[in-house]
Amino acid sequence: KRISAHRLVLSSVSEYFRAMFNSDVREAVENEVTMTDEDPEALESLIRYMYTGKLELKEENVERTLSTANMLRLDAVVESGCSFLQQQLHPSNCLGIRSFADIQGCRGLYKQAHSYTMVGLCIILLSVLGLNSYKSICIIEIPDFCAFIFRKFFLLNRYPLTKYHFHHNWLHLNKFHFSQFVADVVQSNPYIRESLACEHQVIASLVHHLLPGRRPCLQPPRKSTTGHLFAIGGMDTSKGATSIEQYDARTNQWCHVANMTGRRLQFGVAVLDNKLFVVGGRDGLKTLNSVECFNSKTKSWSVMPPVATHRHGLGVAVLCGPMYAVGGHDGWSYLNTVERWDPQARAWNYVAPMSVARSTVGVAVLHDKLYAVGGRDGSSCLRSVECFDPHTNKWTNCAPMSKRRGGVGVGVCGSHLYAIGGHDAPASNQMSKLSETVERYDPKTDQWSTVAPMSVPRDAVGICVLGGRLYACGGYDGQSYLATCESYDPQSNEWTDIASLKTGRAGTVVVHVC
Repeated sequence: KRISAHRLVLSSVSEYFRAMFNSDVREAVENEVTMTDEDPEALESLIRYMYTGKLELKEENVERTLSTANMLRLDAVVESGCSFLQQQLHPSNCLGIRSFADIQGCRGLYKQAHSYTMVGLCIILLSVLGLNSYKSICIIEIPDFCAFIFRKFFLLNRYPLTKYHFHHNWLHLNKFHFSQFVADVVQSNPYIRESLACEHQVIASLVHHLLPGRRPCLQPPRKSTTGHLFAIGGMDTSKGATSIEQYDARTNQWCHVANMTGRRLQFGVAVLDNKLFVVGGRDGLKTLNSVECFNSKTKSWSVMPPVATHRHGLGVAVLCGPMYAVGGHDGWSYLNTVERWDPQARAWNYVAPMSVARSTVGVAVLHDKLYAVGGRDGSSCLRSVECFDPHTNKWTNCAPMSKRRGGVGVGVCGSHLYAIGGHDAPASNQMSKLSETVERYDPKTDQWSTVAPMSVPRDAVGICVLGGRLYACGGYDGQSYLATCESYDPQSNEWTDIASLKTGRAGTVVVHVC
């Protein structure tokens, strides 16, 4: 089916088409673009909407329309479609809507459908038992179901069930305290016993409640199961390291595993599907917009579509699936713009900009929000912090740090965000100081607190989490590019030296690959 439209109209409404027609791709110059994976009727109605601003949503077309609108990045249509489906929630369809929302990444709709499903669980079971009880029940994953029962009736209310029970012999709940219930009912249930993961949950629950003294002493993951750290590139004595080193926590050793395709400084790296995506940076004075993907298993590189804006000094992170490129410098000015990678469209799209421009910014993800920490705005280093909510496409200011930090390392460990090292003023300022200090942010209280400092000052330090510990790798101490590394234990509030990198480097990006 052929649909006629104007590039200018499509680009003005849809981020998907804007990226397509303003990038160096084949579709940007072709007179006819083939779209094979989209529903033709939904696509035609959405293009008509781009011209008229009118769209009719009905039960028979809402899912196809919302799915296509999500791909085209028509946020207003997606929001309207989610609202429509929320109003249609019913015991007979809430499981399907929940699954659809999960696939589409519509977190608000997913939470509504999930809550509706859990709250109305009895009604759902009674309504479907007459059809196919086993399959219907198993649409809700057993861990989800058990977690709901435990949380709803034991962990939150903290009293034994006295009246509530299911009218089905799959689970009988009546007058059981938590530990008795787990030991006598859950553990012996055939559906639980068939799942090794559920058995582990049962044992962990019993230990947690029967031996409360051991709660703070839970063992961290075994070193052999926590994956590896990769330290990529950075500035060294040769004006640009291209090597990639891998750290094995089991042997406490770094080893050289590969090289980058060329010199690249002040770039960002994110991990998607256990592949390393290297974004932007600079080669000497030339700021880059290129993106490359490194497969750590095959040790091979591939070229990806570029970001729309040339950027160095940017931060890169993965939030709820997509990858984000945040801030930086384009060679002329400091940037507050943010781009998001769409893996389906294989294109970068702009999202809401930050409130201020930030280069050498630290970025990290905590509780489904993207945090931009410190950095430089062209005149000074920043204390300010802001976070991005992908559901509202808005940035919100958070409590500022106690110190200005450019070139700051940022990591998330547990439920806290850590800002590590950096410098407090541009190098041209004779009063500039490099920092070994560390601050910890608690999103619940919106407050920063100081924790144990590193052993030495580290500017442009690489930060990553492995096995419940923060790792600080390399950096610049004011005189040399560091090869030393140290790890931080949040429970003991102590830093410990670990094996040094093979090459001293600052601005290396350290990531965790399972």
